[in-house]
Amino acid sequence: MERRDFDEISGALFSLPFAAGPIPKHNNVSWRGNSGMKDGISDPSYGKGLVGGFYDAGDAIKFNFPASFAMTMLSWSVIEYSAKYDAAGELGHVKEIIKWGVDYLLETFNSSADTIDRIATQVGQGATSGGANPNDHYCWTRPEDIDYPRPVYECHSCSDLAAEMAAALAAASIVFKDNKAYSQKLVHGAATLWKFSRNQRGRYSEGGSDASIFYNSTSYWDEFVWGGAWMYLATGNASYLQLSTHPKLAKHAGAFWGGPDYGVLSWDSKLTGAQVLLSRLRLFLSPGYPYEEMLRTFHNQTGIVMCSYLPVFNSFNRTKGGLIQLNHGRPQPLQYVVNAAFLASVYSDYLEASDTPGWYCGPNFFPAGALRDFARTQIDYILGKNPQKMSYVVGFGKRYPKHVHHRGASIPKNGVKYSCKGGWKWRDTKKPNPNTIFGAMVAGPDRQDGFRDVRMNYNYTEPTLAGNAGLVAALVSLSGESTGVDKNTMFSAVPPMSPTPPPPPAPWRP
Repeated sequence: MERRDFDEISGALFSLPFAAGPIPKHNNVSWRGNSGMKDGISDPSYGKGLVGGFYDAGDAIKFNFPASFAMTMLSWSVIEYSAKYDAAGELGHVKEIIKWGVDYLLETFNSSADTIDRIATQVGQGATSGGANPNDHYCWTRPEDIDYPRPVYECHSCSDLAAEMAAALAAASIVFKDNKAYSQKLVHGAATLWKFSRNQRGRYSEGGSDASIFYNSTSYWDEFVWGGAWMYLATGNASYLQLSTHPKLAKHAGAFWGGPDYGVLSWDSKLTGAQVLLSRLRLFLSPGYPYEEMLRTFHNQTGIVMCSYLPVFNSFNRTKGGLIQLNHGRPQPLQYVVNAAFLASVYSDYLEASDTPGWYCGPNFFPAGALRDFARTQIDYILGKNPQKMSYVVGFGKRYPKHVHHRGASIPKNGVKYSCKGGWKWRDTKKPNPNTIFGAMVAGPDRQDGFRDVRMNYNYTEPTLAGNAGLVAALVSLSGESTGVDKNTMFSAVPPMSPTPPPPPAPWRP
């Protein structure tokens, strides 16, 4: 991964093709405009503004769950690699992206309150009732031209979503620590969400809305470990760390067994990311009793996950072209691959920053550089070193997808407002998209390294907000000649470790 690759891709990645609301001042996508300006208000059952944020993918739905995860990942990458972003001239820009996302999240609940009883979780509708009602999947319309109803969905018990939103606000508060008032606003909102997540138990996708179809969360225990870790880092409040390192919570989250998502970081599965984050705490601060036993377990299991990424162990299948199959051969693999590449690269930097030359996989010792080699191999595959000779990042390389599953990119900005069905001619044409969605990573190839550049086959050609956030994180981690993370900013709110033991953990509450 060359520095020039990141420089070339980064400007495109931050061009906001997913942005909703009034177009930000630094938007450089000529074919986008203001959209969703009546979101929230146009739903009579909601009646409050929900303008802004990001659309999820090639449609115009705003899902809080994957958007929150995207903001957490971007914030993590900025905290670790602000110097690299700055060297590429993109630090201010990526911070604008994060602020745009978390400002919208603050709109979706009463962020000035200490206690809430609901969150607006989604704007827009994807499921087609009877196949003919206008909605954001049935219609093929530029976001700027939408005139059909966009309902708002709320949840009253969604622990996983609330904990992920808390993680996003907490991580962003560290990014913006130099703006004390804004950072504290984010921390307060995170604390409110965290309280809601712990008191109103339930899964985000249990309400029967589109969430159960498109983002069906499997549990909230992993979000408790992940969100608790970010809350501790943002506040220094030991009660969050006590919860994240509680053995019973870790057991519920799957820390002691190798389930189907073990080793996979995604919008739904946070345990692997949480273990890496908490291993960072152990490597750099070593907080000791009463956290050490569980932190050591997380650290050991992080080592096992890193072993599983190495091709010598065959823990995950790979395509003949070398792409790791973290989602077990199912479609849309790249969003999982980029997250693993980021984890491997950042963990390699953790090892080097703590003067640890490598780690053991059983009796075999591997240097930290083996993880960067794995990450580079996967990112190089995505950028074109694959059997198709296809770059899966639009606009990068000589050959890339031209029929991206994205409404705005596929409909020309020609002064014509196409209706719900009127846009179908642009959806179904075999011609390339009139607008190039530069920097967008599409869903990716199948398990045989095959790829169909077909607009309607979203399993190949649809880009997602969460997937592209992981790509940015992996690219910045791998960019540049020198390695290294910012060791201190992550811990700016953490008090000095006291030599006297802290009070015992609060009683366990499942």
